[in-house]
Amino acid sequence: MNSIYDFIVTPKNGRYDNEINVGNKKIVVNTNIQDHKLVSRNAIVVSVPLAYKSEIKKGDEVIIHHNIFRRWYDIKGKERNSGQYFKEHLYFCKPDQIYLYKKDNKWTSIMNRCFVMPIKNNNYITSDIEEKCIGILKIGNSSLEALGINTGDLVGYKKNREWEFVVDGKRVYCMKSNDIIIKYEYKGDEVEYNPGWASSS
Repeated sequence: MNSIYDFIVTPKNGRYDNEINVGNKKIVVNTNIQDHKLVSRNAIVVSVPLAYKSEIKKGDEVIIHHNIFRRWYDIKGKERNSGQYFKEHLYFCKPDQIYLYKKDNKWTSIMNRCFVMPIKNNNYITSDIEEKCIGILKIGNSSLEALGINTGDLVGYKKNREWEFVVDGKRVYCMKSNDIIIKYEYKGDEVEYNPGWASSS
């Protein structure tokens, strides 16, 4: 079973990541199925497209667009699947809706995407918890490497590029290579900022 142009994927653990651990209990944190922030982005590839070759293979874990698994209500209040729904537990996923894939326990970005983890704000005059537009490059790509910007580097990025993903219990921001605008030298007091809800999910 293969689509001509699309990947076919299935949720890794479920369609929603809407539970957090509090002590030895699980708490459901959403009341609205349409909220994209709690839709699962973790999927397993069931089959790959026939039209072209890809580094992504059957069985690989991938991080995908939030709309693939999201459900919604129509004007009559009836719950509906997304337009990518194929049949029970299976969904079509276009190549540009895949952001990361995992090989040998390592995440690799797709196309020109990269992922940055914010750092804590050391300026106690402001109430901002994290530093604005500065973070640590966690997952890069070949175009950034060609510029000498590698995983682990401290970088600055453009405003309003904070598109949240949770990858292995860490909240990171997905952006494109040209959103990275500067490479900083470390001062030595930089600390990664990961909110508690991300690590407990």
